[in-house]
Amino acid sequence: MSIEVRRPLMAANWKMHLSIAEGVSFIAKLHELVGTPRDREVLIAPPYTHLWPLREPMAAAGFSLAAQNCHWEAQGAYTGEVSLAMLAETGCRYVIVGHSERRHIFGESDAWIGRKTAAALSRGVVPIVCIGEKIEEREAGLTEQVLRRQLTAGLEGISLDTPEPLVIAYEPVWAIGTGRTATPNQAQEAHAFVREWLADRFDKAVAKGIRILYGGSVKPDNVDDLMAQPDIDGALVGGASLEAASFARIVQYQRSGKSP
Repeated sequence: MSIEVRRPLMAANWKMHLSIAEGVSFIAKLHELVGTPRDREVLIAPPYTHLWPLREPMAAAGFSLAAQNCHWEAQGAYTGEVSLAMLAETGCRYVIVGHSERRHIFGESDAWIGRKTAAALSRGVVPIVCIGEKIEEREAGLTEQVLRRQLTAGLEGISLDTPEPLVIAYEPVWAIGTGRTATPNQAQEAHAFVREWLADRFDKAVAKGIRILYGGSVKPDNVDDLMAQPDIDGALVGGASLEAASFARIVQYQRSGKSP
């Protein structure tokens, strides 16, 4: 991926849904519908138990495999956790870090998310670092303050010379699984703020190349308008990614004149 052109990343987060057999069928159907797109990247993040069984079907389809979470330690007495090395063995190129459900249901702190991000980068797995505000924070005018805090903690001590190792996902908490979606303008404002922050934190060239995804009730009927925004480089999709035809339409969004 060059710094000048950001290849869109269309990511499915299955969360705790679909069996292995359903996942295999989904991949075959999605590949039938979209082929292996060259101008955009297709990513699927299934449950941990599906990573190894789906490795070969995903590779054959030309899709990227991601995990939904990780631990920052290489090994140890951490019952129920999975290390980056274990994920890499399954063929994972990406890992989702700091999803709002991890933050708000499981109590993961900004500091924990920063440790996971640093661990992923050090082990050659690309972190998709999720950030986003709650509805009361947006209504109080605190969106940028919240995003700044989350970015600062999530990327503490990290150095980047190129944009490829990092993806950011802006997912307003109030729009996840609620049917509410940030308007294209609201999403673009947040994405532009994130890119400006990244330019200050790293440099303008690196910031220009980092892909920033939008997540929050992305559906076939709103993806075109979202992807038309200049700083939205893809989507992190939950519910609408559980049915192949629905996700295929999202992958095949219409650019509305925007270059990827």
